[in-house]
Amino acid sequence: MTPGTMEGKICFITGATSGIGLESARALARQGATVVLSGRDKGRGEAALAEVRRTVPDAKLDLLLADLTSMASVRQLVSDFQARYSRLDVLLNNAGLILDRRKVTADGFEATFATNHLAHFLLTNLLLDMLKSSGAARVVNVASEGHRFVSLDFLDDPQAERGSYSGTQVYSSSKLANILFSRALAKRLTGTKVTSNSLHPGVVRTGFGHNSEGFFKHLVKLASPFMLSAEGGARTSVYLASAPEVEGVTAKYFAKCKVARESKAAQDDAAAEKLWRMSAELVGVG
Repeated sequence: MTPGTMEGKICFITGATSGIGLESARALARQGATVVLSGRDKGRGEAALAEVRRTVPDAKLDLLLADLTSMASVRQLVSDFQARYSRLDVLLNNAGLILDRRKVTADGFEATFATNHLAHFLLTNLLLDMLKSSGAARVVNVASEGHRFVSLDFLDDPQAERGSYSGTQVYSSSKLANILFSRALAKRLTGTKVTSNSLHPGVVRTGFGHNSEGFFKHLVKLASPFMLSAEGGARTSVYLASAPEVEGVTAKYFAKCKVARESKAAQDDAAAEKLWRMSAELVGVG
């Protein structure tokens, strides 16, 4: 991307203190954007700022802390952001979680569904007015090809309360939710200049999955030599956030910086509407 092409733009990235979120922040800062990084841990957040400034000395950066397993924390994150900024040009919903065992958040939600979908659903909805008032803004949702491994049956048990818990299946369901959410959001943004797209970053060699304790962590370790670097995994996110040629493009799923065909389930508009209504009720938005 050309340096300076994002000058004057405000970009907000969740899960930005490591992995593809950090590399997305670096790339957008290199283009001149003001990049607001969101993460859970202050120490890791400050280390991320220092790491970006190591390679982009004049980077315009900010750090906001939030725990995306908590909807109250998401609401506070929005309040903190709006206290500092009057516009938002790019919202990159990047944070992700996978667990071996079912965990329930303080709100009573299954943790992977809460972090990967509900937190971003709430965050985006609370920032919609700001996005709309900023002109040709973009919402970019990091999904995964893993969405192909599950069906729409997850909508009947979104909290994974029935049967034995499979971390990979729950994660894949949350990635299907990301695409359905992106699709339903694009529909609601019709008539505005704001776009909503989702993407597959590739199979990326990062710290993702290291909070897992069993088979998935072992699988990640074995596959690591064959995976993309975090920088490579960030390319499609950065492309959707900044490339002039995708301005106005919406309701699409991308892989390797190109439009890709999502699964049949991910194209189901009725399912997208069902998920939207369910999510709105769970997190308390209109």
